[in-house]
Amino acid sequence: MCGIIGAIANEHVTPLLLSALYRLEYRGYDSAGIATLVDGDIHRRRAEGKIPKLDALIEEHPLQGRIGIGHTRWATHGVPNTVNAHPHATEKVALVHNGIIENFLPLRAELMSLGHAFETETDSEVVLGLLHEYLHQGMSPQGATAEMLKRVDGAFSLGIIFAGYDDLLIGARRGCPLVVGYGEGEMFLGSDALALVSLTERITYLEEGDWVEVRRNGVSIHDSTGQIVERQVQVTSLSDADVGKGNYQHFMLKEIYEQPAVIGDCLRSLFNPVERTVSLPDISIDFSTISRLNIVACGTSYYAGLVARYWFEEIAGLPVDIDVASEYRYRKVPAQDRVLGLFISQSGETADTVAALRFAREKGQTALSVINAAESSMSRESDAVLHTLAGPEIGVASTKAFTTQLVTLASLAIAAGRARGILKRGKEKELASALIEVPSRAAEILNHDESLRNLAEQICEVRDALYIGRGTSYAVALEGALKLKEISYIHAEAYAAGELKHGPIALIDDGVPVIVIAPSDGLFEKTASNMQEVVARGGRVILMSDADGVSKLGRDAFATVTLPDVSPFVTPILYAIPVQLLAYHLAVLKGTDIDQPRNLAKSVTVE
Repeated sequence: MCGIIGAIANEHVTPLLLSALYRLEYRGYDSAGIATLVDGDIHRRRAEGKIPKLDALIEEHPLQGRIGIGHTRWATHGVPNTVNAHPHATEKVALVHNGIIENFLPLRAELMSLGHAFETETDSEVVLGLLHEYLHQGMSPQGATAEMLKRVDGAFSLGIIFAGYDDLLIGARRGCPLVVGYGEGEMFLGSDALALVSLTERITYLEEGDWVEVRRNGVSIHDSTGQIVERQVQVTSLSDADVGKGNYQHFMLKEIYEQPAVIGDCLRSLFNPVERTVSLPDISIDFSTISRLNIVACGTSYYAGLVARYWFEEIAGLPVDIDVASEYRYRKVPAQDRVLGLFISQSGETADTVAALRFAREKGQTALSVINAAESSMSRESDAVLHTLAGPEIGVASTKAFTTQLVTLASLAIAAGRARGILKRGKEKELASALIEVPSRAAEILNHDESLRNLAEQICEVRDALYIGRGTSYAVALEGALKLKEISYIHAEAYAAGELKHGPIALIDDGVPVIVIAPSDGLFEKTASNMQEVVARGGRVILMSDADGVSKLGRDAFATVTLPDVSPFVTPILYAIPVQLLAYHLAVLKGTDIDQPRNLAKSVTVE
């Protein structure tokens, strides 16, 4: 969850580290810090809060040195404050850590018995303590690192510098990503390729269990057994242009408005425009041999999976199980033949989803992943991958990544239906035509921005909100409620519309807006009945439907949002956009930090 950076530079390293931390802030922003070597001694600057506070501190108290490490924190163990901020350091060694040390309590007790005084509440400090003890015993930095790695359990990536060693930076990974960057007479470490944008294009992704000695003129990579190994050097596709905000007030708004374009990019990679049919990249999966699909994901990606379940069952006749990734490994799932695991993630680094993927492969499942970040752990560890091509998503609340996931999953469902002989050619063309229209329809929906801003002004004082829908619209309702919670801090819940009368209807009064997701599909009339139950109890309904739906129900609504008349197949993709915009405008009115909401981080790399 945290972001780490390390560098051996040709110039003072602090500006490089700071610029990288700004790019990494989406991974956590509870505190930040930098450590460098100055004349062989470790010097640190740390600050509670976001990177600008650290930047201001360094402006007041400069930090020299040509080798250093930096960290931006999402707190797991220990409250967010300066004391718990990384880097942690003794006079011998300093480190930054992303992840969780699972056996930190017995290690802490052992170190205390040896006289080590702990300064922080973090689990990370036990790694520091072990390194210090081994160095004190006379081990080399490399020997101390190797011995430490034998002792710690959990998921982590580490960046380490050592007093007196101005040409040595050590990194290690287990369960969390870590990237080596190659410069001209300088070298870098980072949590991901985004950290190294503007520093270098040439990178190496360390593999599970690797640790690396980084020196000014190259690296020595060790595998989990300690053997020196070679890892591929590649050119990253990312650039500084990918991470700019342009003229938009927030990254989130920019990413909402990018959706017509990125959906178009995604479709171009998945369709034959002449034949108007799905043409997937070669993923070497024969859906005709698959008996069951098991979808696993977290958060917004899980809601994309909920939509996909309807598609795969209807279009491909394929039974679907869906699991929250954090729970999947703890179910006692009976052995099943011919099961395909489908794993969905924006970052490709979500710890729970990565662990679920590994678990499924150990059980003999083929793993197909739908991922936005091509350069990710899940991309490398899956049997097959479909990339969503949304581009870097900097805002913590996912928007364009969600809709491109849906487009990719819809295309995959069509391909599966065709392979299984369920989907006839005429129906395939109909569904494909509906998908091809989505970019232009998405652009139409963005024209509702002003009206949604006005609607937000009318309800911005509410403390609670409800979202309801049926079928795929229920999944959109869940996503809408999540967006509202994430960025506005308004409490919101979503329900399958038919479940209102089984308890949640007790919450209805004129102070609780109810957002009804109700396209004119086969479930419209049933959703309309549930909406009337809300109206009868004085609830304020905000109806999102097409012109026909609004004409039938709009008179009873507090407000309406009229969306394009499209195939029910693509409504979940398009109806996601107005719920994003409504959440965004409410957050603006609330004055929250939209791109970096409290307590959250973009890439959840801890369990």
